[in-house]
Amino acid sequence: MTDETPLAASPEPRGPLLGIDYGTKRVGVSVCDPDRVIASPLETYARVHPATDAAHFARLAAQYRAVGLVVGLPLHANGDESAMSREARAYAKWLTEVTALPAVMWDERCSSHAAEDALLGAKLSKRKRKARVDRVAAQMILQTYLDSKCPPTGTDAPPGA
Repeated sequence: MTDETPLAASPEPRGPLLGIDYGTKRVGVSVCDPDRVIASPLETYARVHPATDAAHFARLAAQYRAVGLVVGLPLHANGDESAMSREARAYAKWLTEVTALPAVMWDERCSSHAAEDALLGAKLSKRKRKARVDRVAAQMILQTYLDSKCPPTGTDAPPGA
């Protein structure tokens, strides 16, 4: 399934995108360059309260002059959606309301595991890995989207497929 608010609706054909790795307690955030070539991890945001969270993401979108959002869509291995998928879609909708940016959902299967593996390879302590895994997962979600040439309606294909 694709999201109803594609990035193609953005008035800007280029510009920075924010990658979002949704979580019930923490949200990983990444950003890409205006030419949409390289995604970089930005932060791990600990959710506080909807009003506080809204102000934070609105400021972040303005600070980075983002023109759209790429929100990770957690799917089962067979591609089916779950309760967490529905939560991520609802969160993406909420983010579009608080930032006034269009969003696209992007398959995030295995992004957290891949982020953990990458951080293990960097020989970081367990504490440091935990602090970085969400933002690195957001980077991987956004980078796979960029590498797929930024389809305006997202995709259900697994990353790298």
